[in-house]
Amino acid sequence: MKKLLFALATAALLSAQPAATSEVNGRIRQEEAQHSQVMHTLHMLTDRYGPRMTGTPNLEAAARWVAKQLTDWGFQNAHLESWDFGHPGWLNDRASGFIVSPVKANLKFEVLAWTPSTKGTVTGSAVQLILPQGPPVQPDPAAAGRGGRGGRGGPQFEQPTRAELTAWLDANKDKIRGKVVMLSKAAVIPMNFEPEARRLPDDQVRAQYDPANPNAGRGRGGFGSGRGRGNADPSRVTANELRDMVDAWLISNGALVRMNDAARDHGLIVTQQHNAYDPSKTIPTVIARNEDYGRIERLLEDGDDVKLEFNIQNTLYPEGKTTYNVAGEIPGTDKANEIVMLGGHLDSWHSATGATDNGIGSSIMLEAARIIQALGLKPRRTIRVALWSGEEEGLLGSLAYVKQHFGTFEDPKPEFATLDCYFNIDSGTGRPRGASVFGPPAAAAILRGALDPFADLGVMGAGPTSSRATGGTDSTSFNNAGLPGIGYQQDPIEYNTETHHTNLDTYERIIPEDVKTAATVIAASVWYVANLDQMIPRFTKETMPAPVAAR
Repeated sequence: MKKLLFALATAALLSAQPAATSEVNGRIRQEEAQHSQVMHTLHMLTDRYGPRMTGTPNLEAAARWVAKQLTDWGFQNAHLESWDFGHPGWLNDRASGFIVSPVKANLKFEVLAWTPSTKGTVTGSAVQLILPQGPPVQPDPAAAGRGGRGGRGGPQFEQPTRAELTAWLDANKDKIRGKVVMLSKAAVIPMNFEPEARRLPDDQVRAQYDPANPNAGRGRGGFGSGRGRGNADPSRVTANELRDMVDAWLISNGALVRMNDAARDHGLIVTQQHNAYDPSKTIPTVIARNEDYGRIERLLEDGDDVKLEFNIQNTLYPEGKTTYNVAGEIPGTDKANEIVMLGGHLDSWHSATGATDNGIGSSIMLEAARIIQALGLKPRRTIRVALWSGEEEGLLGSLAYVKQHFGTFEDPKPEFATLDCYFNIDSGTGRPRGASVFGPPAAAAILRGALDPFADLGVMGAGPTSSRATGGTDSTSFNNAGLPGIGYQQDPIEYNTETHHTNLDTYERIIPEDVKTAATVIAASVWYVANLDQMIPRFTKETMPAPVAAR
């Protein structure tokens, strides 16, 4: 009886789809095919304003350009919204590094974000010391395959005990003054004999989004990532304690520069931040490509005195403690007080120009909204496009926006009831293949109604998710609050293997045909939902999953 009632309710919802959907979809396809702006938008965000680190003038300039572009396109209320990042902005202005003895060679590296500059050009001998570690831990089966090509796929270890780390630091403190310090062995990256995934097989994606499949919809944005396991043994240091103890040791004993191993193949360097966000608490730090790190290690093993030279110039932006999201609207008509949102994160890391992560996602969402505006379509609900900062530091911008505007299911603000849903894309250049939505099965059924007309473009459906955990991307900030966040799964196209957070994340890695497809599908989906008689179904008080603390 429950299945019958669900089927009848779903059929009633689907029967209320907006009129003339097919005609509008055709116009949307034609507009994107003939007048696309998506690659120009990407060019501006990447070549002109990238990298777009949170808290920097680059990010603010990109946000102001977006607001102006939305206004020029005819959007209403295009504006920046400030939120408290709490840290100064940081950018690397320039950096050079060389082996100067016993050979001469350029070093390929990136600077670790929120670390200090060198005092001009500095030269010192390399020293390699291996930090102590605890016993091996069992791998997490759920994490298998997440690391992409050439990641740190070897055994993982517990942290050392405080006594072990303290003794090690004391024993080695006289070895690092004036030195370039390497604190790990070079990662050994196995040769890859398997072809990299480029497209997802249609049958696999179709099965994934089959409503009868209990795992339907488990794509990017469909579920939260794990929090990571804490130390069960209280005698062992936490990751933050280890960081702080090692940093204090490096500073107090006069180390010159710290060099980390990128631990990826083919010169790939994944950039990241020193998560104290305070350059005074650490020393200048670089992430060297695995090939250079390994070469220095082997020269040291020969007994050579390997001298290295660095000049690193970074800038702090204290005003970046206040940073910005950006938003604009297409006003609705008879349901204007209800809102359909779409967006992605505008910020990026600093080693490249932030094209696949997530300049192209921002460009796709701007383009989808532009198509609706350019066609002169008048949605029943207000359509709001928003781009976030602070995603790379932990979804901070979207979490701040959701908290300010909507609150949570347990503690709602007045706007909580007015948000229909939020669409998000954040996995690079690949075509969208399906989507997940936070809500009951009826929510996914509605979304399938929007996506079904695009099966010829490889879109295979939608599935529900019930996870309120944050992780992965900004749609989970909405899920976390109990709101219908929609995350698209895409063809992988080099994302996890080559471009995600790396020095290869540039305009050249984008496939124009794929992102035009994405803009078409999302524009049509947003238009469809914005004109339904009813909002996307939500969990009820009885069925809402328990809240999860945002990260």
